[in-house]
Amino acid sequence: MNRIDAKFQQLQAAGRKALIPFVTAGDPSLEATVPVMHALVEAGADVLELGVPFSDPMADGPTIQRSSERAIARGAGLSWVLEAVREFRGRDADTPVVLMGYLNPIEIRGNARFARDAVAAGVDGVLLVDLPPEEAGDLRAAFNETGLALILLASPTTTDARLALLCDDAQGYLYYVSFAGVTGADRLDTGAANDRLHTIRARSRVPVVAGFGIKDAASAAAMAREADGVVVGSALVAELAEAADAQAAAGAARGFLTPLRQALDG
Repeated sequence: MNRIDAKFQQLQAAGRKALIPFVTAGDPSLEATVPVMHALVEAGADVLELGVPFSDPMADGPTIQRSSERAIARGAGLSWVLEAVREFRGRDADTPVVLMGYLNPIEIRGNARFARDAVAAGVDGVLLVDLPPEEAGDLRAAFNETGLALILLASPTTTDARLALLCDDAQGYLYYVSFAGVTGADRLDTGAANDRLHTIRARSRVPVVAGFGIKDAASAAAMAREADGVVVGSALVAELAEAADAQAAAGAARGFLTPLRQALDG
């Protein structure tokens, strides 16, 4: 069974919500990435979203944009990201890892080769912001051959017809973008988002997690009322940005995530 499916089954059986931190691979340094991933798991992360640095993002706000720019300057390309996941798997065989990014680096490598390389490194799922589900057929076929989950996104502006398609095709989990905008914006309306999440969860055959705008324990707990899990990204990336070395980055990751874990479990 895919690690993502197994994890959500465990969480459902325990009556718990998933905590999914996002970090940009290669930031605050190449050396810090794997220690930060382990620290996040130690602090209670259930799934890790690892951002693949990309030069022309369309969904990322300034915080994650700058982290990608720094990581690219250090040499954190797709091959390096896969090696980081492989290194992480040396100590952690269980925590699901999802790559989040854009289609271009995958197209350059080729769908089939990327799927094989990702699974060999220990990746469980991929979320591509700029891949419409109507155009995902070839990539989905390559992913299905290797057991790699193609994770889809829904938003407040998703039509009923599109939502039906997403719910039918979803694998791993369905990522609900909590507001129309980019990551890191301070626009979260938890009441409206929870109303929408309630509707989506009733239709989806996979768990539904909420991201965008979740920045602390209070917002995480508020969004978890209806979501099966929450994703926190920009606030964590900003917290890590000033870390002087890998040890400091790992400590900052633990310190940031622990209150969110406590809030979700409380």
